[in-house]
Amino acid sequence: MARLENDLATVHAKLAREGVEIIDLGLIDSVPKAFDAGHAFRRADVDLIFLHVTTYALSATVLPVVQRAKVPVNVLNLSPAAAIDYATYNLMGDRTQMTGEGLAHCGACPVPEIANVFNRARIDFHQVTGMLHDDPECWDEVDAWIDAARCALSTSPR
Repeated sequence: MARLENDLATVHAKLAREGVEIIDLGLIDSVPKAFDAGHAFRRADVDLIFLHVTTYALSATVLPVVQRAKVPVNVLNLSPAAAIDYATYNLMGDRTQMTGEGLAHCGACPVPEIANVFNRARIDFHQVTGMLHDDPECWDEVDAWIDAARCALSTSPR
């Protein structure tokens, strides 16, 4: 859990910039939390959602968030590294730690399910795929989405 929360904190820091308010609802791991998150996003009047898939997530814990928010969605399919460091992984010796590390590298696993449920629900979304660290091309794409949202907001009546 700490590993996933650290990864979320990294994404938060990479999204943070002057003039951008981030509503970070943390890990959403149940359907009731998903409904609450969707309502929280609506109350906060968010303009864009970056959905960071940190590990395996059921579409049932994602769909209610996005349906209620009714704003553009970017699915962040970010691996913590290019590959699992199996030499270190195999030396862990603690099955709980090993499971946690394996799950931290499983963020891409649910992305097809999430894409499918969004398509079936007719929810437009975009996907950014890359690595959490040391991937400037990936983060340039995220930056472009933030810039586009800022531009759209500056030209639309509120």
